[in-house]
Amino acid sequence: MKLADAAGDFDMSNICIPSLQKRLAEGKGLRDKLPRIDQGKWKAGRGRDVIGTIKEENGGRLPDLIPIKMSRMAISPFTFFRGTASLMAKDLSSHPTTGLKVQLCGDAHVRNLGAYAAPDGRLVFDLNDFDETIRGPWEWDLKRLAASIVLAGRDAGESRKDCAVAAQEVARWYRESLDLFARMKVLELARYEIRRQSQEEVVGEILERAERVTPAKTLMKLTERTGGLPRFHDDPPALRHVSDSIRRAVFKALKEYRETVTAGRQLILDAYHPVDVAFKMVGTGSIGTRDYIVLLFGNGIEDPMFLQLKEELRSCYAPYVSGAGRIDHEGRRAGHHEGRRAAQGQQRLQTVTDPFLGWATIEGRPFLVRQLADHKAAIDPEELKGATLLEYAVVCGKVLAKAHARTGDAAALAGYCGHSVKFDKAIGKFAVVYADQTARDHEVFLKAIKGGKIRTAPQL
Repeated sequence: MKLADAAGDFDMSNICIPSLQKRLAEGKGLRDKLPRIDQGKWKAGRGRDVIGTIKEENGGRLPDLIPIKMSRMAISPFTFFRGTASLMAKDLSSHPTTGLKVQLCGDAHVRNLGAYAAPDGRLVFDLNDFDETIRGPWEWDLKRLAASIVLAGRDAGESRKDCAVAAQEVARWYRESLDLFARMKVLELARYEIRRQSQEEVVGEILERAERVTPAKTLMKLTERTGGLPRFHDDPPALRHVSDSIRRAVFKALKEYRETVTAGRQLILDAYHPVDVAFKMVGTGSIGTRDYIVLLFGNGIEDPMFLQLKEELRSCYAPYVSGAGRIDHEGRRAGHHEGRRAAQGQQRLQTVTDPFLGWATIEGRPFLVRQLADHKAAIDPEELKGATLLEYAVVCGKVLAKAHARTGDAAALAGYCGHSVKFDKAIGKFAVVYADQTARDHEVFLKAIKGGKIRTAPQL
């Protein structure tokens, strides 16, 4: 019996705590269901429609921004990959899994790991994007992450062989880290962080970059002052002021949002005064969603704070997992708040998280709320060359293993993955063949643009 299942009186004699060895053995037994070598298999499903899936994913987004998203996706196979999580979700759903479930990041790729500030001001390194988070098969996260390092490495000019080795390193360190985490005490795992003291030099460099991203620097970058308090400047379409009705709706939503953070955080929020709202375009896959930023001041104009309210669509994996719930005519799950899904998924996956993470509703649409650019930084794919590519592969494997160990059965996962390179080679093989598939899909996408089926816009 687990604590979550305990209710009222229960028979103490029935309590059974499965041993580590038993859970390891159960995981190993899953190899009979799905041999590790089969994790390397990839076959495109019948009727696979790349362009149709992309257009479907764009449903519900702001039409005037979709061409910008399409332009960014056209740059390279890796940028295309970043904008097509739904395509890979559909692909992965048609392939067998072990049945072991974790909280998925959902869009695990090399740009969605990075540095940010912990509540006490320390800088940590972890997963940092959770728009697609949901509970599902662990394989889906690992395969997307491994494929991303192949694609990013190729974009940086690395050879096919070196990129394939990097993908195997992701799998190797995922596997070896799971074995470590499976043997940790629960609280020890819950506190495990990757910090500046990490032996990986690339993490230290990203943390140093993040240290320079302060609220004061963000104030200088995003605002102007022509008398009175600073206000956001206009730089459309990337940054622009909103209508009075939207501004009022955002300010109203902050009251609902306040109730989703702890009592201590509420006191801090109460000391800040919202003064301006703007629309901000973000990312690649997120372009076209409604994204608002709020400027607040606390103890004077030298004490700025920025909140981001980011519209959350349903996870692209929702159609392929059980318990996703009934979908209404606008693609939302009945009785379900997608902002809450994203916030709580983030809290489960990260060791430490944004203390002001919460959710709200604006004009009937669900939003995630978080701090904007609070000491955040990530890898530039062009940096993934030579030793840095392999070094970053190690970090990726460790971080994803930590997230899955926190939210699944680390011992069962470790038992399945085992101690040989058989698993590493299988994931590496999948990563290469799926990266090749993505390159072909990118060519199909470019032809659709040339043929007028996809509309693009000038690059920003």
